[in-house]
Amino acid sequence: MTVHAYVLIQTDVGKAAQVAQQVNGIEGIVAAEGVTGPYDVIARAEAPSMNDLGRMVVRDIQQIEGITRTITCPVVKI
Repeated sequence: MTVHAYVLIQTDVGKAAQVAQQVNGIEGIVAAEGVTGPYDVIARAEAPSMNDLGRMVVRDIQQIEGITRTITCPVVKI
């Protein structure tokens, strides 16, 4: 079963395009795009499990220079 999630990303001023490009290069990221509003980049992620998703966010995404905060929103079927 694949876990899907949206990762909401806040960045330092002027870093959204650079962050989106780097996030797009991470394995498991379907798309990462710059947006307007309270978040600067929103990424769609896929992982084999919740643990793998968590590792991707903490190990890969949060280590990118310019990211100040992330919120991970797993997709649920309702």
